[in-house]
Amino acid sequence: MRCLPLRACRVADRRGWYVLGAGARPVFYAGTVHLGLIAVVVSEYDPAINFFVDRLGFELVEDSPTLTNDGRPKRWVVVRPPGAATGLLLAQADGEDQAAIVGKQAAGWVGFFLHVEDFDAAYGRMASSGVQFLTAPRTEPYGRVAVFLDIAGNKWDLIGPVA
Repeated sequence: MRCLPLRACRVADRRGWYVLGAGARPVFYAGTVHLGLIAVVVSEYDPAINFFVDRLGFELVEDSPTLTNDGRPKRWVVVRPPGAATGLLLAQADGEDQAAIVGKQAAGWVGFFLHVEDFDAAYGRMASSGVQFLTAPRTEPYGRVAVFLDIAGNKWDLIGPVA
């Protein structure tokens, strides 16, 4: 098997899946692998929950009390798009260092990508619910796209299939 430079290839043997990177050693994964959660640092839990659930239409998967490593109260808050495997862990900033990255997690780049089946319906619903779009919808080789901001100020691409 040949892998293109800078690309990973996936092969299986009787023990499971291996991921082969260009020039790298095979890495064995026992069974299926996926990203479970991605942390988004927010200023406050409740406004972030309301944004993702009410404006974007995500599901609130969990909102449980827990403790920081040093025993202070915090919450474990997970939201995700309906039917998705990967969710967002909404992490309230704790201290000046974390507060400084709210809205800057991708250093000004689009860092999150929300794929939808019906771009026009999703765009219309989101725009009418107050989501701030930075660009008008446009067509790119990979689909219809518009850039929007989440409640923290992070940039997202809303992406749908080419009409």
